[in-house]
Amino acid sequence: MNNQEFSISGVVRPQAIDELAPSIALLKESIGRVRGVLYINIRRLTQMNNTAFHAFARVIIDSCRARPDLKFVIITSSVVGWTTRKFGRLCGIGANISVEEYDSEFYPGQSFLEEGEFIPILRTQTRITWRHERTILPRHGMQPGITMADICCGIGDFAALVQKEFQPSRIVALDHSRSSLAYARSVAADFDIRGIEYIYGDASEMLLEDDQFDLVTCRHSLQIFNRPELILKELYRICKPGGRVYITNEKNSHCLGEPRGESIQWTYNEVAKLFKYFDMDVELGPKSRRYLTEAGFADVRVESFTVTNLDGDPQDFADVIAAWENVYAGQMAAKRGDTPEFIRRFRQGFRDHVFAALHPKGYAGWPIWVASGRKQP
Repeated sequence: MNNQEFSISGVVRPQAIDELAPSIALLKESIGRVRGVLYINIRRLTQMNNTAFHAFARVIIDSCRARPDLKFVIITSSVVGWTTRKFGRLCGIGANISVEEYDSEFYPGQSFLEEGEFIPILRTQTRITWRHERTILPRHGMQPGITMADICCGIGDFAALVQKEFQPSRIVALDHSRSSLAYARSVAADFDIRGIEYIYGDASEMLLEDDQFDLVTCRHSLQIFNRPELILKELYRICKPGGRVYITNEKNSHCLGEPRGESIQWTYNEVAKLFKYFDMDVELGPKSRRYLTEAGFADVRVESFTVTNLDGDPQDFADVIAAWENVYAGQMAAKRGDTPEFIRRFRQGFRDHVFAALHPKGYAGWPIWVASGRKQP
């Protein structure tokens, strides 16, 4: 077994087939070496005309017929939907050809978190963290007039708050959830919010040019990707030399509350285990320095803050906790196959956290880590 990978990226629009001769030769060379699976990676292919498509397709089809032992797997991305549709035609021609969307299972938590009923709680979360972040951001590269990208922007409320408070010259807000982006665009239209470019994209394979932005933000998102290092690589790529990448992440097992602290602690320890089951890491916060350093960033800065029931209206915090219960002890626990007895105890910890948040003498906290790194010139 000797699997190989062949990549096609960018714009491939030859006027004549002869222009493709070097690439076709490389593809044939790869096919000659492979004993098993040849992965044809077209995740970064943005444009391809029919001349190029038919040339590459002919080589693949001929090789499949000549080499029935060889399997072709064409790796596309949902961000460039036409690639899946176009190359998908080959599956009906050769039994040993398949097409896989790279990002179809890359976002294990997205289906749990992008439902419409979760949108109001995302707004509340942003509002209660913004009280802290608006004073923290300038220490991590935020200032008026900069160019900024907010990657994994969700429903776009953070980008809107940044625009109002700091007035960057340009904001690009990218997300992989079509429903979240639709909501963001509708709110922007309703409230006449201008200057934010909301775009659909895969954070691990962004179709954005290198070295574009003074500040790149990615909040509460690395923790729900199963390979956060790939996201950081892309954040680094689109950041200007000398610019900074800003990330926020949590350590859910450190959520706390009194009274009923033991029940609360048990539930949030179980939250961390639940997310790990789905290949997510809501304990990532304190690991931020290591991730940024290993991604090549310099001047890494790390700080943390705790959102509490004393920051504003305690009911806001209680509403966030209740939403966590609905998703974590609802869809996610059911998907994992947890027993009714476990789910009852799991839910109780969230309800005890709400009790602590609303108790006249109670205290409830949700810790968040902030980190940023500078891209070296």
